[in-house]
Amino acid sequence: MNNNPLLKVKQLRVQIRTPSGVIQAVDGVDIEIHRGEIFALVGESGCGKSMTALSINRLLPDNAAICQGSEIYLEDCRIHELNENQMRHIRRDKIGMIFQDPATALNPVLTIGAQLEEAINKSNGHKKSSRQIKAEILDLLEKVRLPHPNAILHQYPHQLSGGLKQRVVIAMALAQSPLLLIADEATTALDVTTQAQVLSLIKDLNKKFNMAILLITHDLGIVAQMADTVAVMYAGHIIEKSSKEDFINKPSHPYSKQLFASLPEHTQHGHELAVIPGQVPRLNKKFTLCRFKDRCKYVFSACEHSMPELIKLNDIHSVRCHWYSQSQLRKIPTPLRIETIYDDNLSKTAIPSDELTEPYNDLEESILEIDELKVHFAVKKGLFKKTIGYIKAVDGLSVKLNEGQTLALVGESGCGKTTVGKAILRLVDTTHGKVIFNQKNILNLSARKLREKRAQMQMIFQDPYSSMDPRMRVSDIIEEGMIALNIGTDAFERQDRINVLLEQVGLSHALKDRFAHELSGGQRQRVAIARALSVGASLIVCDEPTSALDVSVQAQILNLLKSLQSDLSISLLFITHNIGVVKYLADYVAVMYLGRIVEYGPTQKVLNSPKHPYTQALLASVPSLIEQNNFFHPPKGELPSPMHPPKGCHFSPRCPKVHARCLEKYPDSYFTSLEQQVSCFLYSPEEITKETKKEISNGF
Repeated sequence: MNNNPLLKVKQLRVQIRTPSGVIQAVDGVDIEIHRGEIFALVGESGCGKSMTALSINRLLPDNAAICQGSEIYLEDCRIHELNENQMRHIRRDKIGMIFQDPATALNPVLTIGAQLEEAINKSNGHKKSSRQIKAEILDLLEKVRLPHPNAILHQYPHQLSGGLKQRVVIAMALAQSPLLLIADEATTALDVTTQAQVLSLIKDLNKKFNMAILLITHDLGIVAQMADTVAVMYAGHIIEKSSKEDFINKPSHPYSKQLFASLPEHTQHGHELAVIPGQVPRLNKKFTLCRFKDRCKYVFSACEHSMPELIKLNDIHSVRCHWYSQSQLRKIPTPLRIETIYDDNLSKTAIPSDELTEPYNDLEESILEIDELKVHFAVKKGLFKKTIGYIKAVDGLSVKLNEGQTLALVGESGCGKTTVGKAILRLVDTTHGKVIFNQKNILNLSARKLREKRAQMQMIFQDPYSSMDPRMRVSDIIEEGMIALNIGTDAFERQDRINVLLEQVGLSHALKDRFAHELSGGQRQRVAIARALSVGASLIVCDEPTSALDVSVQAQILNLLKSLQSDLSISLLFITHNIGVVKYLADYVAVMYLGRIVEYGPTQKVLNSPKHPYTQALLASVPSLIEQNNFFHPPKGELPSPMHPPKGCHFSPRCPKVHARCLEKYPDSYFTSLEQQVSCFLYSPEEITKETKKEISNGF
């Protein structure tokens, strides 16, 4: 790695003017990134990560400005002194950027080919023939491993999956052959297999072109797999900077330690997640003390008197904390120092794996049973809307959920998970099957009886903000369902119930009169949970309720759901692609692929001993904090179209263990243990008999 940094940021300060005052969004950030280096910037939402990236690319909103004294150098170019016209040339030739949401980064009315052509034209000073441009476009699409590039050129963004859209955005960024690539939460909205494909691609491009990459994320698993250097941001400034290895194996700042403790991966099933109390402080005031002081569990006397400096622990590790100041440590006995306390806490929370217990399905009463459920959407075409086919979103799904337990439904985007959740509540029409809830088939109920049952079944959506009326206050949002289902004799009784619900979900009564936009993401999700509980729900369908939340806020929501389930015996159908959350929260897990369950069983069995090749590929795609050198191994190819599923086993085109039988018939479900079952010919009695005979003939 070259000793001279490609990017150097010195004392970066960014101010945002708002009606309520000036916000110091970034306050004295120093960064150096070398060629070929992947530099990860981590922290909670609102800490200044994205504003730092936008400052480097000079794409700040109109009400924001880089302050006097800030310096940004790209090679020898003084970025902070360039005008907008000069900056356009820098963005065109030297800096590429991948945004969090690829859908908003692409023009919905232009084809993919037209948008790539625009990117290539802007990155070349001279006129090129259409043949040359097309050759360059196809070369770009090949670099980002897009399948069927000629067909994709003529498609629009809405016709592509999230993963394909993100690869197109990466291709547009690569059209410039940039020196620096900025990836701002580039995989947050993607499922684990698509995320693994995109991150694997970014890593390969980093090696191939020796690109410097600024990777902004709040996923510590991604940091462990991708980064060379890590910087942690909190409340506008950097509080820790180190090599990836030091950061993962021995985080130093109390905030970093508490981030790791909040991860579901670090907490055993049935135990409460560690949470970081409070929120990131408002940045519209001047700080004279440590910004993390009010949330820190290791606060001591020095924190009440002065602002900590960035202290160098060694050549590559520095931390902004009084616990590492030699002058302060002389006053503290060794047994009371932070490292001793932290190590003692870890040893107390560690739980031997043999103490973990698995649920017993037969001892519990079933609250929900789904039998051969099918949801097919007609595809219509032409003036007379003739049906030309069906999208088989759910295609013969059978599963059950016991009272007071959690069933996790996992799989790639587009496999039909959300459709299952909506079908249970009859928010979409079903084609075939049974949904038995409390001994009654929901699909046969009249509208009046269904309305009564809906009080017992509720749904928490992925984006709580879009599921709330922006013109209604919190109390009205919670009360709306109660009024619709005739719960509560009068307004006073309902208000009393709302007060109790807010306490149950950990919200202050003072929030009752606020609108949805005045709440944080975590607060909105708590309101959504309170709304589900307000009508006395015994079954809650949770559709990716924590996917857009920070690690610390996610821990609070998961603890809340676990606590409510314990107190009220609520059953949860938890739709997610976060395997860490599944391991922590779920009793049983069902793995879904193209509308069908391919593996089902107790969580510990499925995650520790996956049988189906798809489940194995899904788990191999998860970024790991423990196995940092075992890089992602996502399944090859894309999820097939549910309108034209493959003949035989639907996973056969992507399966590494496919054989002739898989191409002819869809496999039955076979039990591999008392409760674990899998739809794969590898576990059919015939195949097992064949393998046994082979072992005998080989003498074991």
